[in-house]
Amino acid sequence: MTKKGKTSALHENEGVSEPEATNKSAIAAIKNRRQKQPSVAELVKGILAQDRTALSRSITLVESTNPQHLKKANAIIQQCLPYANTSIRIGITGVPGVGKSTFIETFGTYLTSKGKQIAVLAVDPSSTVSRGSILGDKTRMEDLVKTDNAFIRPSPSGTSLGGVARKSREIIILCEAAGFDTILIETVGVGQSETAVHSMVDFFLLLKLAGAGDELQGIKRGIMEMADAIVINKADGDNLKNAKTAKVEFNRALHLYPPKDSGWQPKVLLASALKNEGIPEVWQLIEDYLKLVKENQFFNYTRNEQNKFWLLQTIEDRLKTDFYNNPSIKKELKHQLECIENGETTPFAAAELLLGLK
Repeated sequence: MTKKGKTSALHENEGVSEPEATNKSAIAAIKNRRQKQPSVAELVKGILAQDRTALSRSITLVESTNPQHLKKANAIIQQCLPYANTSIRIGITGVPGVGKSTFIETFGTYLTSKGKQIAVLAVDPSSTVSRGSILGDKTRMEDLVKTDNAFIRPSPSGTSLGGVARKSREIIILCEAAGFDTILIETVGVGQSETAVHSMVDFFLLLKLAGAGDELQGIKRGIMEMADAIVINKADGDNLKNAKTAKVEFNRALHLYPPKDSGWQPKVLLASALKNEGIPEVWQLIEDYLKLVKENQFFNYTRNEQNKFWLLQTIEDRLKTDFYNNPSIKKELKHQLECIENGETTPFAAAELLLGLK
């Protein structure tokens, strides 16, 4: 208790509050900005006008699993389709530590200097705990992200095959409609099947390291068979001699594989993304490949095959999404999981029961 006329050291004097009207109007303005979502027509108009904000918001809708967002995203994609299929799509993969991000930044910067409009779809490994991206590609490509002609979109890979985000194909369409003429797709490259990325790109580039012990490992054979070119990165300094030796070994290995349907013979190049060496040669090789496959019509054939693959892939994804979003399935799935935990049923019997529900 304090004596009369004295106050406690903990006593707090009343401050001067801001006018009530000002507070209410500010709060209302914030709520309106949050609640107002642009329409499909507004987003499509923004994408075609190369508005990065509209493009980013549309990609967020595409990546969402919310049924309402999915409906809106499909409408946006449908309206953007006539403006798509105008880019060169390049897939880039390699084991962690091979220098994919540094290579993409250097390669992308080189292409923008030539007047190219670059979109990088960098697929981050997802944390199995938080489900969020854990590498942060924008922080790893800090120079390229500042370039006006470049757009970088990191996406968590989730449980997608080969570390490729489930909606990458649709995102490519949006980026092409936004005027990007070169799409670079980075995959996690941790030994999983890279079929998904291979099925959506025109050129598949495999990054390797010299002396890493994986020159002829069987685990990489499937990826090497899909590769249109192998680039041995970090070929500089004391590592240059090893890189040249690795180049000879990889060339020998590539000649053991069956000829490609495209008529292209994969090649091995040396590069140092850190020192900006060998980058123009990589782009020249890609241009040589594109010239060949466009002349023999293999380019159009591949694009058609990609569309067929993604039709089937989309059906599978849609069936899976609809199944797990079904209210009856959600309720019964929870019950069946409890039954399995208590030893009252088997996973096979539970699956049979759930698949039988409508």
